[in-house]
Amino acid sequence: MRLDKFLSQQLGISRALVARELRAKRVTVDDEVIRQGAFQLLPEHQVRFDGNVLQQILTARYFMLHKPQGYVCSTDDPDHPTLLYFIDEPVPDKLHVAGRLDIDTTGLVLLTDDGQWSHRLTSPRHHCEKDYLVTLEQPLATETAERFAAGIMLRGENLPTRPARLEALSPQRVRLTLREGRYHQVKRMFAALGNRVIALHRERIGAIVLDAHLQPGEYRALTAEEIASVGLPTD
Repeated sequence: MRLDKFLSQQLGISRALVARELRAKRVTVDDEVIRQGAFQLLPEHQVRFDGNVLQQILTARYFMLHKPQGYVCSTDDPDHPTLLYFIDEPVPDKLHVAGRLDIDTTGLVLLTDDGQWSHRLTSPRHHCEKDYLVTLEQPLATETAERFAAGIMLRGENLPTRPARLEALSPQRVRLTLREGRYHQVKRMFAALGNRVIALHRERIGAIVLDAHLQPGEYRALTAEEIASVGLPTD
């Protein structure tokens, strides 16, 4: 990678500003001042800016995060705090969320800088299963599970939802398994049957389950097995 491209990513500045910093002799590679933006970085090179080491990102990154309420799943939002507030990694704005959640929904979120991996995870043709814990305003109607299994026609849609699996945990709490991800789907499905979702929490995406040790706002790297599971059937 060119040095100026690397510095632009790491420092979050334009290449024109990078050129200025290089001319000011603020950048060293292996303790030697480098002023040429076209300098080709190798994996073994150590880059410093004002004496501070800038870490090279040599492989794709994959994380799970326990999303709390009140945060949006984007890298930049003028009105709300984003999930990047919790991410202590080099160049965090290069990460993106694979499978977003609403601002008031909690639970499992996956972040990566591997576009092909996230596409396999979110592409509708893969029908990746997702589990949600749902808290309802009213007790669950007796026919709800059968209605969800048959598919629900949502307002403004041309096709019913794909069959969904519902497990009652208490009169007003259920676990719902979906194989698609329409806009506000869980809330709209229950609203179509006259009920209202008052809390929503995602537990699982495909074979990746939210780590029970992660508190809201905490994250960890995915294991090799979790990364490899994407795109594989979970049945």
